[in-house]
Amino acid sequence: MPAAIFQALAAAAFLLHLAFIAWVALGGAFAQRGRTVAGLHLASLAYALVIQIGPWPCPLTLAEQYFLRRAGHTPYQTGFLLHYLDRLIYPDVPESWLVALTVIVCAGNLGLHARAWKQRAAASAPPASTEGLDPHRPHQA
Repeated sequence: MPAAIFQALAAAAFLLHLAFIAWVALGGAFAQRGRTVAGLHLASLAYALVIQIGPWPCPLTLAEQYFLRRAGHTPYQTGFLLHYLDRLIYPDVPESWLVALTVIVCAGNLGLHARAWKQRAAASAPPASTEGLDPHRPHQA
């Protein structure tokens, strides 16, 4: 297979990785759209935390590195965040800070989910019963 195809696959893995990070970071804003979207985002948050905190590499990082190697490039040896964001946005920032930032972003998203859950619960709660109350006497309860 030509190196250009592997280069394109590496670029696709990179873009998918960026999209996933954006979804994890911003997806809580869409939690109000329904339980399916909220459930998918909560699963993504959990996965991101496990991959970031745990000793396992992200499969998208492994895929990108594999495709880069097959395209004839030397793949980076660190994780995706350290390789790209460390050089562009966070020069000389320890990896522990990136982990802490990930936890903070996930906690903020969980707050958005909690707010959306409360709004859904309030919207689905039955209205207060007015049975037996005289509408002409406002202070009965």
